Amino acid sequence: MDNFETSLKLPDLWQQDAIRHLRAGRDVVVDAPTGSGKTYILELFLEGGYRQDTIFTVPTRALANDKLLEWSSRNWEVGITTGDLTENIDAPLVVATLETQKRRFLDGAGPGLLVVDEFQMIGDPARGVNYELIIAMAPQTTQLLLLSGTVANPGHVVDWLKKLGRDPVLVSTSNRPVPLEEVYVEALPNRVPKHIKGYWPRLVAKTLMADMGPVLIFAPRRKASESIAREISAALPIDLPLELTAEQKRLAGPILSKLLRNRISFHHSGLTYRQRAGLVEPLAKNGQLRVVVATTGLAAGINFSLRSVFVTDREYRVGDRYFDIRPDELLQMFGRAGRRGLDSKGFILADPGKPRLKEGRQLLLKRTNQIEWPALLFVMHSAIEKKEKPDKAAADLTSRLFSSLDIPLGFDAFLKDAKNRCPVAPEPESRHVRQSVIEILNTQGKWERRKPTVRDSLGKALIFYKRTWIPALQHPSTVAGVRIGTICKLRGKNTIQYGREVSLSFIADDLTSGELILTKWLYRALRERKNELRIKNSIKRHNWTLKRLEQIIIPLLPTLTHGGSLDELVERNGFINARLDYSKAEAYLYVDSEGKFLLNPPEHKKNEEFDFSFREAYTESHSLESPVSSWFQLGLIDNKAVPTRRGEIFSFFNRAEGFAIATALEDPNYDIPEIIQHIVNLRAGHRFTDFESYSSRLGNTCRIASNGATYPGYLDKGKPIDYGDGAAEILTMHDQDPSGLAQVWKTEMLSGDIERVRLEWISLLNQITHSPNLKWDRWMQFKKEAQRILSKSTAKPPISNLPPLPLSQKQRYRCDHVLGR
Repeated sequence: MDNFETSLKLPDLWQQDAIRHLRAGRDVVVDAPTGSGKTYILELFLEGGYRQDTIFTVPTRALANDKLLEWSSRNWEVGITTGDLTENIDAPLVVATLETQKRRFLDGAGPGLLVVDEFQMIGDPARGVNYELIIAMAPQTTQLLLLSGTVANPGHVVDWLKKLGRDPVLVSTSNRPVPLEEVYVEALPNRVPKHIKGYWPRLVAKTLMADMGPVLIFAPRRKASESIAREISAALPIDLPLELTAEQKRLAGPILSKLLRNRISFHHSGLTYRQRAGLVEPLAKNGQLRVVVATTGLAAGINFSLRSVFVTDREYRVGDRYFDIRPDELLQMFGRAGRRGLDSKGFILADPGKPRLKEGRQLLLKRTNQIEWPALLFVMHSAIEKKEKPDKAAADLTSRLFSSLDIPLGFDAFLKDAKNRCPVAPEPESRHVRQSVIEILNTQGKWERRKPTVRDSLGKALIFYKRTWIPALQHPSTVAGVRIGTICKLRGKNTIQYGREVSLSFIADDLTSGELILTKWLYRALRERKNELRIKNSIKRHNWTLKRLEQIIIPLLPTLTHGGSLDELVERNGFINARLDYSKAEAYLYVDSEGKFLLNPPEHKKNEEFDFSFREAYTESHSLESPVSSWFQLGLIDNKAVPTRRGEIFSFFNRAEGFAIATALEDPNYDIPEIIQHIVNLRAGHRFTDFESYSSRLGNTCRIASNGATYPGYLDKGKPIDYGDGAAEILTMHDQDPSGLAQVWKTEMLSGDIERVRLEWISLLNQITHSPNLKWDRWMQFKKEAQRILSKSTAKPPISNLPPLPLSQKQRYRCDHVLGR
């Protein structure tokens, strides 16, 4: 994505050329370096009077949000759709993540103009099939504008569009508005004071003192980016600290605030979107930071440039796997050097053993070896509804893909062998697989599978005491954990009920004055939590009256005492005490099959056996099978190559997500609310696995249905590629008891990870609710439950309420002043 500087007014000749072709109704493929102003072509075209609807697609939600904010600030009417967020989609210009448009194009519809930013994504191993599909399926009435700066063979893309019967033209330029120059760090003047020690601090100090700041450093991992940023910040003095507003400090948190004060920051996916887009990025764009250390994995999502760039490594890690940084990815990182309108040159810092400028080069674009199974099954099902041949519909789609060769699907051999094959895929030799599950004792004295907790009032809760279930508040242990006051029996109740008695104040020595003095615990709690309690006036310990106590303190008691509400006020030995009723206090309770709320029920582990079919020791790969044969093995089509119900649901989603959902729904004992909770795991990735306790059932169901096999691009040992156990547990914990995440923050997981997995879950729920109806009760109940969860969601999109920069943060800082020069 280009960071278009507002100083750009007059279009370059190549930009004028592209606009002229667009006005002539042609498709335009633009090949221009990062930062050259590719997006400006669209902006001028729209400002020139284009009146049809336009979809601008980008690779990431963050980039979509950025463009929405940028164009909205110009008072343009702009909508957005990113899966998790859909607003104003009838606007003349809509920013979208590309996958959100797939269903529209499969249905044969399209906008007047489709802009595909970063079209080199066609070659992406994970998402390339969707980019390829949407371009291939675009109707002739939809004009295309494809943008990239890292493709070596854009002419091949033009040839592909011609093959599709379109009228494309290539507009290409190699000129960068800010030329790049490679500079050896060792060759820079070494005037760095001796007290600055360490590789990173001295490298950055030399660069800044040479007037080549600010500096963007790319590190391979999140921990490395934070470590480098902290090391630099600790070693480099600052003559003019960056003063953050109170709102910015709250958003940043203590660690990032300290770094930002020293005009240094890290930038990675562990930060929330608001931290990145509302703090780090605007500060970097406005020249407030000396150094930003970003992860290579987030390089494609960076929408700002700095004067110098340094890439620290040639590989990066995802989970337990290491990947080489591709030459085109290096080129994109190096392209972030130099700010148009500010710098005459951009500098690539070179050091022995580190990536060099010459290593960055354009990508020879070619399609991946995968095909889009869900899309093919979708067109096959649509063909059957139209009484057409499904195999021909699938073949027609593959003939439109970015390939000069035919892409075999295997229909002929499959249909020819139909008579010799079972109507459904045969079950291989079975083995029994054990899974450890946790069960709780229910109110009928039977053991049942433990489900996620729900938040509800203690007054509804039961506890297990002396082999029977009793109301939780009839036993003192229920309120024993509240570390304020003492346990007491509440008076005036029909049955025994325990609560807490806490001292609020005591009577002053001068009994005639009527003055009350707050107890130490209450006074301290009010001062420490003043902002949270929204107390505007200063807190004083003395000069209280009983009336003020009742007006001000009593309403705050539930917050101050973990949910206790006033039952009665009593006087004991000169102290005014509150007796607290906890029946309305909320706790995390289990709900059994009888609908009863249970507090800390007895539980045990049980080993369940599954009849798990194997081929070869659970790791069989089906990479050499034809797609049609694979679909049959997975139960997506029947013996006549007709999509099954499982295959139809599979076609509604991306990759193997639909397979996991369909197989879970096929298990009548798998409760639908549980499935909705567990699908959080489908896009979670590797970071949550340490916290799995109950949500692995979805993965196990999927493994059983797939015989634990691997289908490249779809299933890895029976599970969807991006599947990650534990995310459902973490999200539940975050929603119900954020304080319980203390152990989580000791791992590599950060707030941005939880934000991401929540957004992916919301996106998936939206996809479910907008999927077609089926004549299957379980599917319709599943859609209804997804809609119910969405309707209850109160989470605001991260794009809302980004803190504004004060005027003082819009005046650029001179980085070469860093060492007091």
